[in-house]
Amino acid sequence: MAKLILILGGARSGKSTYAAQLASSCKKVAYIATARRDDDPEMKERIKEHQRIRPAGWLTVEEPLAVDKSLAGMEKKVEAVIVDCITLLITNWLLKGVNGKMDVKKYRARESVILNMIKRLVLAAKKTKPTVIIVSNEVGLGIHPENRLGRYFRDIAGWSNRILAEAADEIYLMAAGIPLKIKG
Repeated sequence: MAKLILILGGARSGKSTYAAQLASSCKKVAYIATARRDDDPEMKERIKEHQRIRPAGWLTVEEPLAVDKSLAGMEKKVEAVIVDCITLLITNWLLKGVNGKMDVKKYRARESVILNMIKRLVLAAKKTKPTVIIVSNEVGLGIHPENRLGRYFRDIAGWSNRILAEAADEIYLMAAGIPLKIKG
């Protein structure tokens, strides 16, 4: 049975770096990147930064939506899988096919789809042999979002983290680059 590790923290807290450190003891590692490549120069720089912290021999899979399916295919290929990150995955699902306007009913329906996807990810992680390290932002400690989309995102991210935390064997909370083990 696989070990599921959850790494939570704020922006630039060292989550991805710590995930890479944990996985570095394994010979074969897969990195499932959930970021969407687009024309945003700042996002391109973030992607390059994440690429720099991973060893060249790691298998990189870019998957912005179907992470559970990508994870299921790793069984015989690697010893550890990093999923980085859940909050970008949520963003991808929340904004999929949306041009910025959605009513409350549609957001609630999308919320259900996203939380079910997180549950499928947990099931896939628990069924696979490799250790699975999941990175997610802790977004509930900041200011109250001023708009509806921000509030939906924060709520869905919080609920998703709770689902992941319940299933995780180990949880680390990153604070200023320091991992604090809070479960396991």
